[in-house]
Amino acid sequence: MKPYPTEEELPPISSLNEIDFSAIYSYADYMRFAFEDRLEIIKGHLFTMSPPARVHQEVFGVIFNQLYNFLRKKPCKVYGAPFDVRLAKRTQSDKEVFTVVQPDVVVVCDENKLDKRGCIGAPDIVVEILSPGNNKKELINKYEVYEEAGVKEYWIVSPSEKTFF
Repeated sequence: MKPYPTEEELPPISSLNEIDFSAIYSYADYMRFAFEDRLEIIKGHLFTMSPPARVHQEVFGVIFNQLYNFLRKKPCKVYGAPFDVRLAKRTQSDKEVFTVVQPDVVVVCDENKLDKRGCIGAPDIVVEILSPGNNKKELINKYEVYEEAGVKEYWIVSPSEKTFF
């Protein structure tokens, strides 16, 4: 049996129009995406990400700065999107990672989970700032994968509702 080809062996996917949203994708496939649109993979299924609005960015800035300042002299690190979080089930092999998300803010306290492409494994804190049109995805799909992966804290911020939970 021929091994799964690496992203270098497969042609890049240069347009969102080339994507079959009914197919199952892995991180190896994701690494072939050569277009500006941002996507996440949740259990192999692709989801488009909305571009952040001004209010979203303001809320992001406040949360990121507060966490960064609080953790500045501690071993935990704070990262803001775009930042790949790969939630692997059995193996860290790119072709077998079927959940790749880009939370708005993550806190990672175990530096062994960090590599040049982001985080492999559950961050300690995940912050999602809701945008119009993505609430169902954040509240249902992502909650499930974060819980399964062992994320310790999952914060959901809704600027339109002015809520944090």
